Amino acid sequence: MKVLIINGSPRPQGNTKIALDEMVKIFDQEGIESEIVHVGNKDIRGCIACMSCKTRLDHCVFDDCVNEIAQKFEEADGLVVGTPVYFASANATLIAFLTRLFYSTSFDKSMKVGASAIVARRGGISSTYDEINKFFAISGMPIASSQYWNSIHGREMGEASQDEEGLQTMRVLARNMSFLMKCIHDGKEKYGLPEKEEFHRTNFIR
Repeated sequence: MKVLIINGSPRPQGNTKIALDEMVKIFDQEGIESEIVHVGNKDIRGCIACMSCKTRLDHCVFDDCVNEIAQKFEEADGLVVGTPVYFASANATLIAFLTRLFYSTSFDKSMKVGASAIVARRGGISSTYDEINKFFAISGMPIASSQYWNSIHGREMGEASQDEEGLQTMRVLARNMSFLMKCIHDGKEKYGLPEKEEFHRTNFIR
């Protein structure tokens, strides 16, 4: 089983990496393969609604790391997204990445497990946690939780390593996510995936 981990911080070895590394320790113990991909300092532009991914390409028109990582996402059983908090929101580069990743890919994401890991000096965690989880929820992805909001605190480089509760929250999150992925894997073998209905899109203006 595989977990793809997205580091959305501009700092490759910052507090977000500390949180994600704590999860990797548990994934290793659980026998789950994991890979951290750092996107927070990449030159990633936002979606321009050109619809090329839907009409002619089946991938994003901007051929950058989004298309490269899309294949890793398709092969993964779970997705972890880590980000620092900026103005009670995720890193804008990460949001541009996630928007294009989720919209431009046509493969079925349902029953892939999603988890967010949020890092903040003090506030804005709940709103950022909600912001990231919405990408999972709209895609039929079960969302893994922990003993508290999936968060850890730290501002200066390395401070997150002093937040024992936050580190524990990351470990519990990884254990819960591992359990959920294993249950889904076994459930798919025994029962298959839930039946899908044809999607009926209802716009407010016809």
